[in-house]
Amino acid sequence: MEIKNSTEKDIDEIFRLYGLASEYQKSKEGVVVWPTFKRQLVGTEIDENRQWKLLINNQIACVWAIAFDDEQIWEEKNVDAAIYIHRIATNPDFRGNNFVAIIVEWAKEYATELNKDYVRLDTLGNNKKLIKYYVNAGFEFLGMFDLKNTDGLPDHYGKAPACLFEINLNPDKKSISG
Repeated sequence: MEIKNSTEKDIDEIFRLYGLASEYQKSKEGVVVWPTFKRQLVGTEIDENRQWKLLINNQIACVWAIAFDDEQIWEEKNVDAAIYIHRIATNPDFRGNNFVAIIVEWAKEYATELNKDYVRLDTLGNNKKLIKYYVNAGFEFLGMFDLKNTDGLPDHYGKAPACLFEINLNPDKKSISG
């Protein structure tokens, strides 16, 4: 198993996995479905080394993106030093391997190397099973929030409240945002 930055040659596979993730979401009642993301978004993430892949036997088993700024979703908490995980998509051939736990451990190490205090992620809607899954992976569930401004965010952000999750890497340090 190996974690590496995604490259331009991975972009078709990334979008294939996003499509499969959307189809899977459609099969679940009450789940907010991912829209078709813009290739430019993913291309920028690749160019900025923010799109990642987990490889097993040289096959992409899982992909995700990170950001260092997420003001529209995290609002006043965005001032904290954090990395934000987005769009985890698993290759169906590798489902059941608990890649979120692997991503969490990787993200904690990566954030620490970059002197970040938090690892954060969000999901949309009251998906109790997914909320429990992220809590079991080590995240604190901060609650559900209506976003004030979704302009420029992918379309699905306007469809349901955002569930916010974080791991505080420095619990003794007070959050800038309070």
